[in-house]
Amino acid sequence: MIRNTLYLNFILLLKRIKIKYNIVLYKFFIMNITLILLIICLFGMSAYYAGLKKSLVLRQNKKLNSTPIYHGSVLAINSSLSSILFIIIWLVIEKNFYANLELYRNILYIFSIIIFLVVSILTFKKITYEFKARENFERIIQYFLLVCSTLAILITIGIVLSVLFESNRFFNTISITEFLFGTHWSPQMPIREDQVGSSGAFGAIPLFTGTFLIAFIAICIAGPIGLMSAIYLSEYASKKSRDIIKPLTEILAGIPTVVYGFFAVIVVAPFIRNTGESLGLEIASESALAAGLVMGIMIIPFVSSISDDVIKAVPQNLKNGSLGIGATKSETIKKVIIPAALPGIIGGLLLAISRAIGETMIVVMAAGMSANLTANPFEAVTTVTVQIVVLLVGDQEFDSPKTLAAFALGLVLFIVTLILNYIALHIVRRYREQYE
Repeated sequence: MIRNTLYLNFILLLKRIKIKYNIVLYKFFIMNITLILLIICLFGMSAYYAGLKKSLVLRQNKKLNSTPIYHGSVLAINSSLSSILFIIIWLVIEKNFYANLELYRNILYIFSIIIFLVVSILTFKKITYEFKARENFERIIQYFLLVCSTLAILITIGIVLSVLFESNRFFNTISITEFLFGTHWSPQMPIREDQVGSSGAFGAIPLFTGTFLIAFIAICIAGPIGLMSAIYLSEYASKKSRDIIKPLTEILAGIPTVVYGFFAVIVVAPFIRNTGESLGLEIASESALAAGLVMGIMIIPFVSSISDDVIKAVPQNLKNGSLGIGATKSETIKKVIIPAALPGIIGGLLLAISRAIGETMIVVMAAGMSANLTANPFEAVTTVTVQIVVLLVGDQEFDSPKTLAAFALGLVLFIVTLILNYIALHIVRRYREQYE
């Protein structure tokens, strides 16, 4: 027994040493890669000034095809990108970097600098009177933008695939019909085989109901207030008033959502509960009304900004024509501006709904944790994002349906928000094509 205990302690000690060793290697690796990149940046600045100086000397005798700035930029970019590309390819191909860290570090240093110097010399020789440096620079920028766009698409695809694979593992255990149409949510799995009453229930209808209820309350608050403020700022406010009021409303958009959560918990929820008690109503401390009200306040600048833009996009000729035939400003707004801007306003409201559905921090702090299938805003409800946080907090095993349920919820949330964004984008594009 003692021997086994000593053996286990020895194994644990070795694992800890290995983990610490890997951490040290990782930090050492990051430090060295950062140093190499810093050296390349310094060399790139030197290459820029070398190309700039040569082009300035050439320009004294004859007019260049491009300005000296482009010559220096092309020289610096070509040499730096070549070295960085070599480093990336080396790290992707070489699998034994950690095992031979010192050797491969020296190889990276030497070959990256050699490649930098070779490309610099070749590009430096191209700097002549006929060298089209501007076209080369624009081509490099075009390729860079293409790479950035491709990376963004690939990252998006990677995120979607990761959610799909984990959701598929969940649906292999739990029926998709039970998940989408079940009315009981209790993702507790049995710890022991003889445990009773914790078989787990994954009906997500209460979560969807709570999510849409809070989002509905939020849009009922943000929609009218945001639209009215946009109408005032675009049609009634003077330039001086607009310059003051507009930034003040945008301050709401810059407040972190955790602050809104504190505001909901400390101020709004107690106020609603106390007001309800004075009126003889029983209102929960974590009611959907409190979370929805604060979320609506948060997205007011979002709705206001989009509505202001689409109202200003209405052609001035339509406004002048309405005023010219004797209509008042109020009638012009109701009969001309709002109908013309309505597609853009609807698109903005759909985007605001999408933002409300995906909000996390406010509902985590202000909404409830238990799934409650109700449409009563005075009762406590939970949302999809709250349950995702609950399921993934702490040390979790990703082989359990309880943990994998978070990915299924995330997939549904992704699909809903994607549909809303697509509808909003379609409406806005149609509006722009009509009034351009």
